[in-house]
Amino acid sequence: MGVQFGRIVPLVAAGLLASACTGGPQYTAVSEPAALVPAGIHDVLADARWRVAESLGGRAGFVPPAQGPRAQRKGGTIAFVAADLTNGGVSAVGEAVTEAASEIDWHVTMIDGKGTVQGRADALDRAVTIRPDGIVLGGFDATEQTATLRQAADLGIPVVGWHAGSAPGPIPAAGVFTNVTTDPLQVAWLAAAYVVADSNGTAGVAVLTDSAFQVAARKAEAMRAYLGLCSGCTVLSAEDSPIGDTDIRMTGLVSSLLRRDGARLGYLLTVNGNYVGDAKAELSNAGRPAAGPPVAVAAGDGDATEFQRVRDGDYQAATVAEPLVLQGWQVVDELNRAFAGRSPSGFVATPALITHRNVPAGDVFDPQSGYRDVYRKIWNGM
Repeated sequence: MGVQFGRIVPLVAAGLLASACTGGPQYTAVSEPAALVPAGIHDVLADARWRVAESLGGRAGFVPPAQGPRAQRKGGTIAFVAADLTNGGVSAVGEAVTEAASEIDWHVTMIDGKGTVQGRADALDRAVTIRPDGIVLGGFDATEQTATLRQAADLGIPVVGWHAGSAPGPIPAAGVFTNVTTDPLQVAWLAAAYVVADSNGTAGVAVLTDSAFQVAARKAEAMRAYLGLCSGCTVLSAEDSPIGDTDIRMTGLVSSLLRRDGARLGYLLTVNGNYVGDAKAELSNAGRPAAGPPVAVAAGDGDATEFQRVRDGDYQAATVAEPLVLQGWQVVDELNRAFAGRSPSGFVATPALITHRNVPAGDVFDPQSGYRDVYRKIWNGM
């Protein structure tokens, strides 16, 4: 069976949220959530091997649509509200938004939510207070802050999210014009497929997630569901541990997993690379070799520290990376579409499996697809 990557998400003309601005953006609901496992799998090991090979050899899914509105509101201000700027993925997207915004003379104000619900609430309140032309939610659920987002809508401030929900596309109930992310199900299936293929269908797995984030919970559900198709694989446990507290929780958690599961524990399958960074010390203290078992596989977004661990074989065998710089540029394009009263682009970039075989030399996975030139031509009306 095949998987549609880099696709244009079909939009359903329902649930329109009116903008406070004349000719403002349309917020259009996406279709119902997909099933937690891919359809039509008869041999999960064969499917896993196919997904791994397809991703490692893939080059498609990184070119955005070539049509869109010219640059709007030159000289405007964008507020990037970050969940936590110490998170490598959030920081990389923020830098990419700043890079892309400079192409059309927008100024970006970075506001750090500092990894807590209250911090994010304070940061978003500040963003609304400064009355920017647009707001970007950087890495936290829009539904967590719906009251403040309603204020933004009342003021006619368009909001675009990055990892602001459990799926790509508009979030009309929260007033989010669109959410830029890869398909979390594809990310989850790819990470789980690596584990199935690497173990030849015999993996013993602990799944680590943070249910405070919809996208993380959804990924964990999908990873467990995919592993459930593998008769020789065992999900030993599913652990719910806050991503922001990995530095204080992982020592005890990893110690408990090793004590309980022993040699059966072959893989730590996580929704974010932060878990791995803070699990390393305890694995080392327990005398576990850096090459494993257990080894970690992350279904997060792929940041520089993950790439270094994969490169060095340092307790992490693989990660599923998102094209973070491309997504930052897409965020700017989606805001520009909102300013112009257009619909979202519907573009969803492809996630990429990163192993020792193809780990980037730099800090981010940045496909050389010419996407910057595509966006420049759109914004310059070419």
